[in-house]
Amino acid sequence: MRSIDLSVTAWRKSSHSNSDGGQCVEVSDAFTDVVPVRDSKNPLGPVLTFAADGWSSFVSAVKDGGVDA
Repeated sequence: MRSIDLSVTAWRKSSHSNSDGGQCVEVSDAFTDVVPVRDSKNPLGPVLTFAADGWSSFVSAVKDGGVDA
């Protein structure tokens, strides 16, 4: 497993995150082969990384209604 530097990464909050502090997921688009994901309420907490193709498949399945909320 390789290490990636997230210290200067720009994060983008999910458009489905609500304004009252719930369901706040942020992703970084700064990498081509992986997608870092974190909880915006805990920006210094753990970051999960997913293979870009796996993340893309997951997002498509959510958009298509194939994943329950």
